[in-house]
Amino acid sequence: MDKSKRPFIKSKRSFRRRLPPIGSGDRIDYRNMSLISRFISEQGKILSRRVNRLTLKQQRLITIAIKQARILSLLPFLNNEKQFERTESTTRIASFRTKNK
Repeated sequence: MDKSKRPFIKSKRSFRRRLPPIGSGDRIDYRNMSLISRFISEQGKILSRRVNRLTLKQQRLITIAIKQARILSLLPFLNNEKQFERTESTTRIASFRTKNK
């Protein structure tokens, strides 16, 4: 058969399976901060299982370890690098005071 007459045959592509983020030697524990920090977003949220590429059991253990570390103050509950800025509100008050005087 000619190639032009077979338009819907898929080409065979090899794919590389991604390595699991947790190795067999890694222990999921609240004290293992280097492991736990990989599964937390910049805002301090726990990343989903789909993003982490973890099994259900591993995700549960990671979640429990993160929550224990937060309770023991090893991790912050929120990771807000930008603190609440009041520059806009203070400028309004300053301009309001100057108008009244």
